[in-house]
Amino acid sequence: MSTTAPEPTPERIVPTVEFLYPTNGSLVVEGTDVQIELLAQDPHGVGISRVELYVDDIPHQEGAPQISAAVTVFTVDMNWLAEGIGLHALSAIAYRPDGTASDAITISLLVVATDGDNSRATNP
Repeated sequence: MSTTAPEPTPERIVPTVEFLYPTNGSLVVEGTDVQIELLAQDPHGVGISRVELYVDDIPHQEGAPQISAAVTVFTVDMNWLAEGIGLHALSAIAYRPDGTASDAITISLLVVATDGDNSRATNP
């Protein structure tokens, strides 16, 4: 009796996205306009057509390349007004033009009460 080895499942290659700034666990003073820098890449596909930013699982902002419909490396700047003292989750997802999504990447920011100082996000 002969058996054939099963075909290996092809590796799922999707775009990637990462937070360049702020870093996970940063402290932010409430009321601060937090500057967010994201890097999305799709070296094995057709490129990145958009990046979505979520705050506490709610869609917040979207960015798209200005030079063409899709680019293999895309850095986008976004912002979020830090509201609500406590821990907040920021998530990002990058998309190809065909809708293929990256895995979501999430960081946490701790929003603290203002002490009269308009500080930016700080690393703990």
